[in-house]
Amino acid sequence: MTGSTPQRDPDQPHDLVGIGIGPFNLSLAALAHGVPGGLATAFYEQRPTFQWHPGQLIEGTTLQVPFMADLVTLADPTSPWTFLNYLRGRDRLYPFYFAERFHTHRTEYDAYCRWVSAHLPGLHFAHQVDAVRWNPERDLFEVDYTQLDAAGEAEALGRTHARNIALGVGTEPHIPEPLLPLTEQPSVPVIHSADYLHHRERLIAAEHVTVIGSGQSGAEIFLDLLRTRPTGAEKIHWLTRTEAFAPMEYSKLGLEHFTPDYTRYFHALPEQVRRDLVPRQWQLHKAIDADTIAAIHDELYRRTLHGGWPDAVLTPGVLVRTAGRLATTKVELHLEHIQQGTRSRLTTDAVVLATGYRERPLGRILAGLDPYMRRDSRDRPRVDAHHRLVLDPSVTGSLYVQNAETHTHGVGTPDLGLAAWRSATILNHLTGKEPYPLPRRTAFTTFGLERQEAPGIPRQTPPLTSRHSR
Repeated sequence: MTGSTPQRDPDQPHDLVGIGIGPFNLSLAALAHGVPGGLATAFYEQRPTFQWHPGQLIEGTTLQVPFMADLVTLADPTSPWTFLNYLRGRDRLYPFYFAERFHTHRTEYDAYCRWVSAHLPGLHFAHQVDAVRWNPERDLFEVDYTQLDAAGEAEALGRTHARNIALGVGTEPHIPEPLLPLTEQPSVPVIHSADYLHHRERLIAAEHVTVIGSGQSGAEIFLDLLRTRPTGAEKIHWLTRTEAFAPMEYSKLGLEHFTPDYTRYFHALPEQVRRDLVPRQWQLHKAIDADTIAAIHDELYRRTLHGGWPDAVLTPGVLVRTAGRLATTKVELHLEHIQQGTRSRLTTDAVVLATGYRERPLGRILAGLDPYMRRDSRDRPRVDAHHRLVLDPSVTGSLYVQNAETHTHGVGTPDLGLAAWRSATILNHLTGKEPYPLPRRTAFTTFGLERQEAPGIPRQTPPLTSRHSR
């Protein structure tokens, strides 16, 4: 494929340096490649190749967003980096057409992203970014990195300069404090769902398995383990803090919370309102696909056809208070039922923690920028409507963030369906032009009311309806 990245003097600064190459920065790199006139870009990733949740690519699992939520289509369907163009290059358009699948297999999405990463210029794998600083004398960001060899060891040090930075280091697995010590002792498998496939055979062989967490990952892992275990002797527990194994909000109007309209509306809300709102919206993004729930029920029901009940316990509303090891082969979980107030203990041979992810701390990379950063009342970075960290005005470059702004942009932040729109928003702002014209309206829902001022008093603030706020 021919690219539009301009030839440049290696001593000249880049227009944009990306840190991390996951789907979001890969989207940004793909759309930057199509900016008329070209941008001088470089993207760095410490892993040797592109990887997207390799430990969770369970056979048969699909994305929870349609195939149009690829890296570029919702901003530029004519891009050479679309999912459909990927299929075309593999003579798979007709099979995909006749399969009538709106939601692609996860393994297929991973393969598509690896195809983009293998052909897109300007991507540098096995490069670990160590620090970012602002050089006021040159009005540029300095980016220090370490080039790694095949074994992941330091091979060479380097530095590059950039007018703008895009931080896309992603999230990291979250392990609750009571269970953290257990993961440090390998004698009994206590693993996060992110590593499930790497330990699957060991988990299947365990006499009793406990899955903790009621999101999509927990449901898929419970179902996969259930299908491998003998009828009547499943010996598997599934526990969660939530009040139910609840279905994902997937109604058409509910999905409008994952539109640019809602993102802009959410960003305009007061900080305290945003902070209180996000936890209440867990069913929008932390619940279970209805088809997965149905598959679990079907599997459990099938095991009752000849009498008896499966030896599987599914209990919501349970908190793991503490945990410890029994001898060297078992784990004891101390449980509390939140509504009943009752407590009990559970002995198990293996634990899978489907306990979600947290935004990766930025302190190590951005320590050099800390004096310039502006923070909110909870010491979190402030992020403006263009997905830029709010920095001291003396910093003339922009530092954009991807999937690190849930507190300012809402539940759509980690959603793949908003990747292309956010990338286009960043590039439109960075260039000061509009290489990617964006829709003015994206939802039938109007998420706020326009402010009504008293007669004779001029309006002092923009209306709450975010699409009118520009």
